[in-house]
Amino acid sequence: MKSSFSFVFLLILVLQLILASAHNGKYERATYHDNYEGAAQNDQNYDDQDQKQEKGPAKYDQNYKQEREQPQNDQNYEQEDRDEQDDHAPSLDIPTLLDSLSSDDLLSFGHYSKSCPKAESIINKHVTKFVKEDRTLAPSLLRLHFHDCAVYGCDGSILLNHKGSERTAEASKSLRGFEVIDAIKAEIEEECPRTVSCADILTAASRDATFLLGGPYWDVPYGRTDGKVSIDRDADLVPMGRENITTLIEFYQSKGLNVLDLVILSGAHTIGRATCGSVQHRLYNNYAGIGRPDESLDYGYANFLTRKCRWASEYVDLDARTPQAFDNVYYKNLQGNLGLLTTDQSLYSDPRTSPIVDALADGPSDFFEHQFAVSMTKLGNILVPTVHDGGEIRTKCYSVNSNN
Repeated sequence: MKSSFSFVFLLILVLQLILASAHNGKYERATYHDNYEGAAQNDQNYDDQDQKQEKGPAKYDQNYKQEREQPQNDQNYEQEDRDEQDDHAPSLDIPTLLDSLSSDDLLSFGHYSKSCPKAESIINKHVTKFVKEDRTLAPSLLRLHFHDCAVYGCDGSILLNHKGSERTAEASKSLRGFEVIDAIKAEIEEECPRTVSCADILTAASRDATFLLGGPYWDVPYGRTDGKVSIDRDADLVPMGRENITTLIEFYQSKGLNVLDLVILSGAHTIGRATCGSVQHRLYNNYAGIGRPDESLDYGYANFLTRKCRWASEYVDLDARTPQAFDNVYYKNLQGNLGLLTTDQSLYSDPRTSPIVDALADGPSDFFEHQFAVSMTKLGNILVPTVHDGGEIRTKCYSVNSNN
């Protein structure tokens, strides 16, 4: 426990030194794609939104669209964020950690430069097409990549579709984006057969999806192989949003990641949605047996969620303020008790992670985006040597070669 506190204390000192030594100058927000409009909400509007909703599960899809199209006013969350922004915040150049990654001897940036030089362009083409048609697929690809790397390392095991595989597990039922990977693989197999692994495709697709959402771009090293084993019970190893911070830290450390990576990668919740089933345990007067909703939720936000999440199958934005923008407002939400999942809000209630949340919330969004690229690179480079060495290059991502 003492070492964990020391690490966080050292981390905050380092962050303060970085901020203090950064070049002075006016900070300008990153420009996001014009067709990705923010949909900020404020807690004063929750009751108004609820009154506009029609009762009954058949009406929720229409109501969700209406909520996203509501006009913003001068008192909304987005304006609140602009008021708080420092016009003279420093710009940051966060160094890459690529040179220190343990899998450098197995992966390389030029892995397909001769064997399949069009691989990245094919991946980008399909991801762009699918995301243009359905923007919600972008965060789904990030989540699919995380679920893949969290079990046997990044080996494409989550893509295997057979009885008893991770993909068929209860914990994986809400995963999406498989059709994107299958479409990419089909064209790549025509271009360069048995060359590009499904694990590499998924890793690159998650990077391209992030960029299309307005997030950072980073170089992806290649050379992963596709695992041959996928067991449904192993999907339960992936955090599902209710774990405590100690469990999360231990999980991340078991993958070669640290506390900073935990907080940074949780920031992927700046975009995307979750099923209401993942938050209902915090609502409806039954949280932890206390006879009322989770008191760590902002009262107005809890009231909004209670009305919106009557059915577990409905969806709710992970970021209550700017769900359409890839930014650091997710961390500002935690400061205001607007974290949707238990694991989100716990990042701000635990002393081992709350100082990092403050640093990310109070610093420029560029700081978060640069560090997100570094942590995503580390995530994508998680390899289990025995799985990697015994892997293959699948011709179809949903099936091992011996079945094709």
